[in-house]
Formats: sequence, structure tokens, C-alpha cells
Amino acid sequence: MITDPAYEVAPWSLRECELNLDLLPQSESVFALSNGHIGWRGNLDEGEPNGLPGSYLNGLHELHPLPYAEAGYGYPESGQTVINVTNGKLIRLLVDDEPFDLRYGTIRTHERELDMRAGVLRRECVWVSPAGRAVRVRSTRMVSFRQRAVAAIAYEVEPLDEQVRVVVQSELAANEEIPRATGDPRVAAALESPLVAEDHFADGTRLGLIHSTTRSELRVAAAADHRVDGPKATTQISSESGEDVSRLTVTCVLDKGQRLRLEKFVAYGWSATRSLPALRDQADAALVGARDTGWQGLLDQQRSYLDDFWERADVEVDGDTEIQQAVRFALFHVLQTAARAEQRAIPAKGLTGSGYDGHTFWDAETFVLPLLTFTAPQAAAEVLRWRHNTLPAARERAAQLGLAGATFPWRTINGDEASSYWPAGTAAFHVNADIADAVVRYVATTGDDAFEAETGLELLAETARLWRSLGHHDHAGAFHIDGVTGPDEYSAVCDDNVYTNLMAQANLVAAADAAERHPRHADALGITDEETAAWRDAASAMTVPFDEDLRVHEQSAGFTRHQRWDFEQTSPEHYPLLLHYPYFDLYRKQVVKQADLVLAMYLRGDAFTAEEKARGFAYYEPLTVRDSSLSAYCQSVVAAEVGHLQLAYDYLGETAMMDLEDLENNARDGLHIAALAGTWTALVAGFGGMRLFDGDSIRFAPRLPDALSRVAFRLDFRGRRLRVEVKRTAATYVLAAGKPIEILHYEKPFTLTTEHAVVRDLPETVHREAPPQPPGRAPRRRNQTPGQQG
Repeated sequence: MITDPAYEVAPWSLRECELNLDLLPQSESVFALSNGHIGWRGNLDEGEPNGLPGSYLNGLHELHPLPYAEAGYGYPESGQTVINVTNGKLIRLLVDDEPFDLRYGTIRTHERELDMRAGVLRRECVWVSPAGRAVRVRSTRMVSFRQRAVAAIAYEVEPLDEQVRVVVQSELAANEEIPRATGDPRVAAALESPLVAEDHFADGTRLGLIHSTTRSELRVAAAADHRVDGPKATTQISSESGEDVSRLTVTCVLDKGQRLRLEKFVAYGWSATRSLPALRDQADAALVGARDTGWQGLLDQQRSYLDDFWERADVEVDGDTEIQQAVRFALFHVLQTAARAEQRAIPAKGLTGSGYDGHTFWDAETFVLPLLTFTAPQAAAEVLRWRHNTLPAARERAAQLGLAGATFPWRTINGDEASSYWPAGTAAFHVNADIADAVVRYVATTGDDAFEAETGLELLAETARLWRSLGHHDHAGAFHIDGVTGPDEYSAVCDDNVYTNLMAQANLVAAADAAERHPRHADALGITDEETAAWRDAASAMTVPFDEDLRVHEQSAGFTRHQRWDFEQTSPEHYPLLLHYPYFDLYRKQVVKQADLVLAMYLRGDAFTAEEKARGFAYYEPLTVRDSSLSAYCQSVVAAEVGHLQLAYDYLGETAMMDLEDLENNARDGLHIAALAGTWTALVAGFGGMRLFDGDSIRFAPRLPDALSRVAFRLDFRGRRLRVEVKRTAATYVLAAGKPIEILHYEKPFTLTTEHAVVRDLPETVHREAPPQPPGRAPRRRNQTPGQQG
């Protein structure tokens, strides 16, 4: 999209200067607004035309049967899918009885802007109706960060040439027709008109609809209130409601230069337990709060919230204006996904679309939470508390599989496993270690001992129990974890996947250490000294396959002995491979969908020597086809660490532009939240070289590619606010707030205080010859050009 002439590159906004209906579905995703609780896709105010109508509430879903050709024990029986809830965005306009529809008449100008400092979506359009009436329409839309249940719109219409009669219809609409996203008729039937009407009302300027779902038995309320400002002599207001539509109609005669302004406040609530009256009252109370705050007050709250966020999280990039825009776009959308999720999951597409059925995966803990932990730690804690709340379902799933502890789902909304393909779902046990890794990172970064004792310890212990029961000691005492699927989904059901084993090893040790730090809580969880000793024994004996002939780690036992995929005979049109070749063939060959061993070298870098990282990266790079948006960011991080800075920059470009350029051709279904978060990681952990050190310290090993002259970023770390600025030859460290802290710069410690910045020279970068990628799968080379200068 950003390469389309309609889009401008700007440091703090995404601006669309003209409407391209062919890009409408993608623009609805990139212009989406959310606060982690409410999600509104960037649909046009009038609702049509559209690519995918979308109004979402985090966690609200419907159930449907999972299809199986053959039944099997332990298969999940019910799937979950996010549903399009009551649409509160709709504001329709008629100009002298002609609908404001951009498919008709003449568009003189049409601009939209996502303002990432103000947290709003602005729109301005000059339209001439088929009858020749010219009007200017302006709207500003927001989903409040401060008031979790509230979204709002300001809408203005103004005639430009002569007097017109306008009718504005503000609606709440349920059960909108949406494109069928699945070929399974059982799923489609479950999602067709998923909301059952329970109550509706229209009273003056107030509107309301209450519905429930049939299978998941959830109840949702939507309410709206309005302020209308127009010529008093000609303005008339009426309202009406039915089961699926509640409507306010404003009729007005406007002379040239006069304006009709409508401020619309929308509130949502949903629950599995609250009664209809209680939910209606909840939505009404949120509306009262929004009206009392007022439109300008909501804008001021939004700006204040974002000012604080950017002070803690901003990343500055000199040398590439597209990357500068992209990293702020990424930070903004990740914040929108999680800010007010509050013990709900982070879906892979956030609340920007219905892709992946609205499910959360390991993406949240492994790719998104690192960013949140260092910039919005409370949001990260809330996601982990959601995982903790789903422990009963995870324990039940482990018992069903004959395992101890807890087995968290591969994909889910409500905590139950929703993957019907067990080799990629159930067998991907590493999700449990990924959750544990997120707990360890959060505690190490924040020092939140209370969280570790009350929430983290139980997550660590139950996942450690899983690993101890899933793995086994062989006759020589080595510990193996067999029959699992690692991050690479082209290598399923394998033995001793290095990523899984190393992450499980860290999980086992972390659980034992946390139990020792919190003996009272450990005793309450039934953790004994014998059990923690068994965890440590398994960790110390963990098998990590290594090919002595090639001198590289095997992705899993025997992987390097497999036949290599015939990349030369694979045409570019046959990617992604999973859509053109049987999994049976992919599973038997050396071909990697997404970084697996390379991801292990980043997240468990302490388990590899520098030479092992360099050799491992060189070996797996020609095998990795990146048929997943999760791959480029960690390839960027490791490429930077081992000395391939141009390649690291190229991969940064790929993850940063994943949605802005629609590289996967599916941005219409929603944004890739993990890839967005990876933009931050590639800059901060890749070119900033940031790593946690010894649990309670932090170290940096910065280096820049030739195209970038400066990268600066901010972090929250143990109650301190750090700022790191990296230039070509030196790095500057600033402690903006907090107690003195010891930091490592290329393994050399120094103490940083608020009194003085510390400047350290960068060592000369060792440049290695970059390894090749599979034919046709190299990232697009990103070069410095005059147009990219920051």
C-alpha cells in the first residue's frame, strides 16, 4: 500500500491522499482503531462500499463444530471464531435524498489520516452528488484508551455551492452481511447472523441493542448517545429501533457555509454471566462517562495517554523515512492491540480483522510481549494473567493427553484448544515454554516479585511438570523430548527439536528457581524439593542435537540427514509451499518454513558460542523459505549479531513493511501483529544489540547498517527509563528517571545515573559474507536512496 501514490510517508501518521477502492480491504486494516477491548476496522463511515465490515470485542466469539474426516481420541471438538458485533461506526448521509456513496457521483478530494500521536482516524471528502450538489464531509474517529468501553465519532457535513437538505442517519447495526471466509458450511452456518436479539431501544438521542450468541452463550450490549449541532430552525431529530437496527435520524436544511455536526458516543459491554439489565446498565454508565467527558475531553485524554506512551516507547530512525514511519505504525498498533485488553488474549491479527478466526497463538508471548514488557509492562502482565486464568482448561487438556501439569492450546480464544490439525497444533508443545519465557522476561524486566509469587510461579510450575512428564531420560541419562513440532511447521512430529528442548530447559530451571524464592507459595502449589530436583536433573541432561561432521546444530534429531528440498525446481508461483505440496513431502525434507534453530539462537543465545551462531545461521539461511510472517524479524536480529548487517537491514525492511506493502497478500484479513512487534525487536535487539543479562541486568552490543546513521530508542527497565542512541561510531546511554543502574556495553559494565549520559565507542564491525537464500526467496535488498534520508 505505502508504495501506492495515494499514500504518503510521514514520521507520525499514515495518510491516504485519494481513495482507491481496489485497496479498500487493506486500508480498513491499517486504519483500524482499537484499545485491546474494542476494535473498529477502518470502514468508511457510511458503511459501503467495504471489504470486510468489522467491529470486535476482545474474547467475544461463537463456537462451531470442528470438521474431521476420521475421529480420533483427544481431538478438539469445538472451534471458536471471533464474530462481527454490533456496528457503532455507521453514519449514513443523504444529500437532497441521494445517498452519499463514493461509487456514484464525483469525488473531488478524499483524504484519510491515521494520526499516531493523537490516536484518531481523520477523514475529509469533497463529493458532488449525481444531481450536482457539492458537500464537504469531515469525520474524526477514536477508540478511547482511557475509557475502555467507549468509542466516539465527530461527523460534519457542509454544502459548498448552494442550499441542500441533508439527512444524517446514525445507527447501531447487528448481523451485518459479511463475506464468507470459510468453505466449511458448518462453520459458515454457525457464523451467519450469529447474534440473537434480546432487547432494543431508541429514546431521544440514545440508542441501544442487546444480543446474545447461541452456542457460546455470551451476551453483548451496545449503546450510543449523540450531541447534534446545526441550524436550530431547520434541524429535526427522531429515533427508532428494531431487533438488529437502532437509528437516530437528523434532518436539516443547510445554506452554503453552514454545518451540521454530530458527535456520537458508543459504549460496549459483554459477559458470559451478567444479566440483561446489568449489561444494559453497564453500557449506559459508560455512555454517561463519555458524555460528561465530552468530545474534546476524550481527545485530550487520548493525546495524554499517547504522550506518555511515546515518551516511554518511541524509536527514532535516521536514514530511512519508511522505516521511521513503519516502526511507529508498529508500536501504535501493538499498543492498540493490548493497552486495555485486561486479562484477555492478544489475537494474531489483533482486533483489526477476522484472520485466523481471531485466535491467539504463541505469537503473543514470543513476539509481542517482549515489546510490551519494555514499553507497557502492565499490558504484558495482563496477558499473562489471562493465561493464568485459563489454567483449568490447560490442566484438563494435559490430563486428556496423559500428561502432568498444564498443556496450553496452540490456538484459542477462550482457553480451549481450537486446532483441528494435531501435528501443527497439539504437537507444538513449545507454546508452553514460550509462555514460561514471557513470565521470566516480565519478572526480570520489572522486578515484580508479587506477580511472580501470585501468578508466574504457578505458570512456571505447571509447564515444568508438563516437560518432566512429556520427556524422558534414556539409558545413559540424557533427557529427550520426542514427537513434537517446533516453530518450523514444515518439520512436524520430530524428536529433540533444539528450540523446544532449550526453551523447555530454561522453563525447568526457572520454575525451580522461582519455587526456591517463594517457598510459601510453592508449598501451597504442592511443589516439593524432590520435584524441583527432578526439574533441574532434566534440564541439566537436556539433549541438544549437534551434527559433528557439519559442525552445526541440528534443528531436530536427524534433520541434517534428510534430503534437501529441490529449491532449483520450485517455481516462485509455488510459494507458499504448503499450498502446492503435501505436508508428507515437506516433513521429510530439509526445508524450513520459518526460523526455528535461528530463533533458538536469539532467545537462548546463552546456549551457543559466537562461532556456532555464525555457522548455524549460514547453514539454515539457504533452507528457510519464510512462508510465514514470523520469520524475518529474528533472522534480522541474528544476522546483525553475526555480522551480516545489510542482510539484517533487508529483513528489517521485510518485517516492517509486511502490512504497509501487503507482502503476504492477506492484509485484508487484518494486520500481522507479531511482525509489527518484530519491527521494534529488529531495531532494538538487532541493531541495538539489547539482551537481558543474569536475570536482573541489561546489556547492549549496538551496530548499524550503512544505510542508517542513527537509531535511538527508549525502554522501561526495573522502574527506570532508559534512552539509548546509536550512531555509526558510538552509543550514548541516558538514564531519564530512576535509581542508578549497571549496564553492559559489549560485556563491559558501567554505572549509569541521571546526572550524566555515558558515551561508549563501538568496535569495528566484522563483516561476513552473507549466505544465500533459497532461489527467489531472498529479501528485497533495501538500499539507501536520497528519498530515504531522514
